[in-house]
Amino acid sequence: MRNLRLQAAALAIAAGMLTSCTPAPEGGSPSPSPMQTSPSATAPGTPVPSPDAETSVPAPAPEPPQPPAAGPGQGNAELAIIIIPAEGEPEVSHTLVCEAGIPAAESSHPAPEAACAALKQNAALLSDPAPGTDQACTQQYGGPQKATVTGMVDGVPVDAEFARTNGCEISAWDAAKDVLGAAGGAA
Repeated sequence: MRNLRLQAAALAIAAGMLTSCTPAPEGGSPSPSPMQTSPSATAPGTPVPSPDAETSVPAPAPEPPQPPAAGPGQGNAELAIIIIPAEGEPEVSHTLVCEAGIPAAESSHPAPEAACAALKQNAALLSDPAPGTDQACTQQYGGPQKATVTGMVDGVPVDAEFARTNGCEISAWDAAKDVLGAAGGAA
């Protein structure tokens, strides 16, 4: 009689294990369901997640790319540069492609050698100043010119705007003048 109960218990356990497996498509081996009961768990019948179980915990957000540090860089860039000489005037567009500080053939920039050299010399040339820095700017007008530079420098996205409406913006414009090109310079 005792053997019969042991056999019945073994059959019940085996049947439970079979129902916790899901058949694999096309005749492959069955894979366990995400939650199985474990005989070694502290309480009988306690669900234990299998190693491949999905969780509802979201993955951490990727870190945003850090702007390059001031100083020498790799000299790799793909940039679209748009200059607006004055309100109402047509914009001037350039493409700048640099590989290790050397301009590529597809660059339409008026002085690609100088622009690529400037980016290799200072990879942070087109980066915004550090957030939270309060800087006093002289209230002087340097001209109506505006510029937008978008693309990548050394694998870091760039989306920079330039103007000449105060001392700080004039300084940033002058620092980036080689990248902005001949149409970007003010007299």
